[in-house]
Amino acid sequence: MATYYVDGKYVKDSEAALPLSDMAILRGYAVFDFLRTYNGRPFHLEEHLLRLQNSAALLQINFPWNLQDINKIVDELLQKNGFSETNLRFIVTGGDSSDSITPENKPRLIVMASSLKSYPAEWYRNGVKVITTQLTRFRPDSKSTNYIKAILALKNASADGAIDSIYVNENNEMLEGTTTNIFAVKGDTIITPDDGVLPGITREVVINLASRDFKVEKAPLSRDELPLISEAFLTSSNKEVLPIIQIDDQKISPGPGRVTRRVMDLFREYTTSW
Repeated sequence: MATYYVDGKYVKDSEAALPLSDMAILRGYAVFDFLRTYNGRPFHLEEHLLRLQNSAALLQINFPWNLQDINKIVDELLQKNGFSETNLRFIVTGGDSSDSITPENKPRLIVMASSLKSYPAEWYRNGVKVITTQLTRFRPDSKSTNYIKAILALKNASADGAIDSIYVNENNEMLEGTTTNIFAVKGDTIITPDDGVLPGITREVVINLASRDFKVEKAPLSRDELPLISEAFLTSSNKEVLPIIQIDDQKISPGPGRVTRRVMDLFREYTTSW
């Protein structure tokens, strides 16, 4: 049983609750962020909290908390739960609404802790398949809890034997996955889309690490260019660096390529010493 922080109190996960009058429940009006620990230490906590704060600002949700106070909540949760490695999810709700639609600027802060769960080792050893979906997100630069499109896209991916779905815009440009950023290798260059995507924290770490050995560009990535891509991979807090071997019906590579393996090694070295 885990301990959460909910609106000023530490409670057992089975006792955690929100009033039905909260805008997060009534209208899905809330923002969130997610990270994991390495060696028991939250990974780039400050960057995640700044992004949470920015997400709230973009969606006009009041954010009255001091980031140092949230840091203390995180420390307390890590001690109370005692997991060897921890997933941390932060949620800022829209707060109560007396008319069921107008926010009253009384947000709630939730911090959830859970034991880290790993993805199958064969995903990283052999690579995975993803599909594409023709859609874009509202305010992609924020992390809102509005995930209906993502959930449906993931259902379609699963039905097609894929582990994620990559959003494609009206210009046929691949943007990002439902919970991931995408990178592709063309020639000697690693490319990752930069417009219409969430600025991933793991993405930025990988860009900095990969730039030591490779040329990395933030640029559009057209779906029409799939035959020109020799390697591809996803990044996210929980999936880390995950090799892609197939996008839709297009085979990208028979397994994780040289560039992808090197990026995986660089990231592993970085997190091991975190």
